Amino acid sequence: MKAKLIDWPTFIGALLLILLVSIPLVLFPEEGGKVVNAANEFMTGNFGILYLLVGLAAFAFLIFVAFSKNGHVKLGSEEAKKEFGTFSWAAMLFAAGIGSSILYWGMIEWAYYYQGPPFGITPGSKDAIEWASSYGMFHWGPIAWAIYTLPALPIAYFYYVRKKPVLKISESVRPVLGRYVDGPLGVVIDVLFMFGLMGGAGTTLALGAPMIAEGVHDLTGVPITMGLKAAIIFLCTIIFAISAYSGLNRGIKVLSDVNLWLAIFILVFIFLFGPTLFISETTFTSIGMIVDNFFHMATWLEPFGNLAGFTETGFPESWTIFYWAWWVVYAPFVGLFVARISRGRTIREMVLGTMIYGTLGCILFFGIMGNLGLYLQLTGNFDVIGFMNEYGAPAAIIQILHQLPMPNIIVALFTILAIIFLATTFDSSSYILAAVVQKEVQSEPLRWNRLFWAFTLCLLPLVLMLVGGLKTLQTASIVAGFPVIFIMFLLAWSFMKASNSDIQESRDYEEPTIHINRREILERIRKRNKKRSALEALQDKNLDKE
Repeated sequence: MKAKLIDWPTFIGALLLILLVSIPLVLFPEEGGKVVNAANEFMTGNFGILYLLVGLAAFAFLIFVAFSKNGHVKLGSEEAKKEFGTFSWAAMLFAAGIGSSILYWGMIEWAYYYQGPPFGITPGSKDAIEWASSYGMFHWGPIAWAIYTLPALPIAYFYYVRKKPVLKISESVRPVLGRYVDGPLGVVIDVLFMFGLMGGAGTTLALGAPMIAEGVHDLTGVPITMGLKAAIIFLCTIIFAISAYSGLNRGIKVLSDVNLWLAIFILVFIFLFGPTLFISETTFTSIGMIVDNFFHMATWLEPFGNLAGFTETGFPESWTIFYWAWWVVYAPFVGLFVARISRGRTIREMVLGTMIYGTLGCILFFGIMGNLGLYLQLTGNFDVIGFMNEYGAPAAIIQILHQLPMPNIIVALFTILAIIFLATTFDSSSYILAAVVQKEVQSEPLRWNRLFWAFTLCLLPLVLMLVGGLKTLQTASIVAGFPVIFIMFLLAWSFMKASNSDIQESRDYEEPTIHINRREILERIRKRNKKRSALEALQDKNLDKE
């Protein structure tokens, strides 16, 4: 009976696509890598403007929706209470949307901008330093969270307002594509989303596992080998498999809460025992730079290249366009998850809450962790860039933490946080993958289904990491995610079409009802007054007789 709930074409299609891409990469890693990288360069080099347009359009669209009549719509009945408190809700959406990548890039991304700044600025200069502390916050800021939030609109609307127990991207574009989503086109949409999610999750794993391995090596002295990385992945798999199996309330919520409290403790510790004044002033200044240059940063594409004395840096393609492509690949997953946990909130609360809490969280990570490393570099207390270029970014991250008081404790907590962050991303991912391959989800996806995708998420990146093809899978997922740009447009269109139609129908229904009720009330008043007049006239007549 339960097997009938599975959408087998989507289930099998996603597995086949992953195998069709992965097996050639395992057998022919060099040739496959070259093909995928060439496709990625073609996409980002020729369609970069499209990615940047998607980012700006998503940001503007969501601001409009939040403050429009559509923003007042409640996800659920009028009596529905919020399924999760604000703290747990913010913790889950942040953990799902960011993962351990925020620990990696939040700590070290500035170093790349310091050496290769935007706008043709001289590396290591005063301007390069200012942009180094700002650009990471921009890349992980409002536009990133707007891209994440857009798919949540139609998904949450259909699930909670129209009461359709289906958590699928294809179902959310039904108002535009109609019955075509019931055929091969719907399967293709869902399969592409699942492939992109697996590749994106693989990227998170590729960044998280070496960083965790460095932490374990620093604490225990165990050499960093493929066996250690495999053991770390296995441990994370056990954690997120248990969490996903336990469900939203008993698993994912609890793990996300622990994750957020531990992150807050580490950030507060660094802020208080690190260069507090430098962190405060630099973060505040960076926010001002982003606000002042927001649209310049969001639209810069280096169009002049090497013409007319300009120097082409490749910065937009390597960073902004790459990040926007990465967010687009992840967006349907985060949107599905945010939609699922937002029952009882209005559209406005969901949109503004996701964008504000997500952005603030990223600002804190980049502002506190990133500026700690920048301070060490500028004061000469520790040559972060020199160490990173020689030993790699994961080793540099651990050495930055060693410049704080009680370094062993902080490194241990940081490593635990990275493991939990990795687990929270993957348990959310497996939960959503399981939901997408079911025909309907009344409360939660089937447990065996959640476990299956939990282990699939782990085993595939592990195999590719063993053959050195994980980065290629991530690049392949971004290439495959290119059609998601157009799906994002369909999602926005579907939401506006469905919500505007329902609002208009509601008004058409309510106005005649109000008019009829008012007319009935007036008629009753008129009849009552007529009876009263007749009664008074009869009383007067009796008095006359007396």
